[in-house]
Amino acid sequence: MERLLIVGANTRPVAEAAYNLGFKVYSVSYYCPRDFNSYHKRRCILEQEPLKSSGRFHEKFRPSDLKLLAEDFLDEIDKIIILSGGSPEDFPSRKILGNKKTQKIEDKYKLYKRLRGKFKVPETYKLDDIEEAWEIQEQKPEKRFLIKPLTGSGGFGVSPISDYKGKPMGPFILQEFIEGLHLSASVLSTGKDVMTIFTSRQLIDTNIRGWEDNLIYAGNIVPAPYPEIKKVGEDVIKSLSLLGSNGVDMVLSSDGLYVIEVNPRIQGTFECAWLSLGINMLSAHISACEGELINEPQRKKYTIKRIVYAPCKCQVGDLNLPRVYDIPCDGSIIEAGEPLVTLLDSHENLNTLRGNIKDSFEQVIGRLKILKRRPYYTQEY
Repeated sequence: MERLLIVGANTRPVAEAAYNLGFKVYSVSYYCPRDFNSYHKRRCILEQEPLKSSGRFHEKFRPSDLKLLAEDFLDEIDKIIILSGGSPEDFPSRKILGNKKTQKIEDKYKLYKRLRGKFKVPETYKLDDIEEAWEIQEQKPEKRFLIKPLTGSGGFGVSPISDYKGKPMGPFILQEFIEGLHLSASVLSTGKDVMTIFTSRQLIDTNIRGWEDNLIYAGNIVPAPYPEIKKVGEDVIKSLSLLGSNGVDMVLSSDGLYVIEVNPRIQGTFECAWLSLGINMLSAHISACEGELINEPQRKKYTIKRIVYAPCKCQVGDLNLPRVYDIPCDGSIIEAGEPLVTLLDSHENLNTLRGNIKDSFEQVIGRLKILKRRPYYTQEY
């Protein structure tokens, strides 16, 4: 039995998949949800307790903390999977299953320079001064621009310049805003051959408490019925010589299909692959890293993943409900705008599926004790 270390902000889904494949699972993560039980050894940064605030992820989390927690495991384990929140450059490259260097992909400006001229990409600038950003916007009034951090994921810190109220600390990105559908392709690559496993429509929420007007990632609907994103996703991954499972985020506008970002690792749609296609994406990822692509799967069902963010500061009740995952400790306190739970379900009928997810959302909200009452944000399904 191989010993597999999984590192990231939330390792639960991939750890479960590894456990089901027969791996001895070691996990190092920020979150430690109560429904995470599939592991041999684990270490978590966030330790939730009843009546205790869980704090704010962006204030407490540092990728270097994952490296420190994992150090004692490195001599025990055989292979390493790096998820969002982790950096492969922090770990022995010989043990990593996947891309061993990702900094040039995760740096949004370096990625832009690699993609421009080959793919349709939004106009992008790397700046140090917010006044420069305003000058560019004034010179190009026909366009709308976004302020983005140089690195990072999930849409946090991404907002229209017209709504931006902060002062960037260090270099940042000014990027043309492309109006359209937010789509994603999940692509497997051996380094030579590539195949899109599935496509999805991204759910973007601009009403998260504390992150108002930011374009926050809130889930996916699988599949996305736009066949053109399949080939573009494959071409992007092939041009970057990436390995294993990777994601390509795009926007389909009236002006064509734009490539926005690349996720050089297993993505947040991981569980959607099992529910929609019946495949274990970890197994597919490992096979691709070893030079073999799985057979192209056929869709069996629609799947929706929806991240519920706390509508206000609240104390959670018992959230052990159908379709609810990443469950916090009973009685713990979640700050407004922080991730609360993940909703996940599949069905042959998309409208039925939307109804199921909406019902689960209402059940979760109904089991919260409001500590600071303010208006709830709204979510679209």
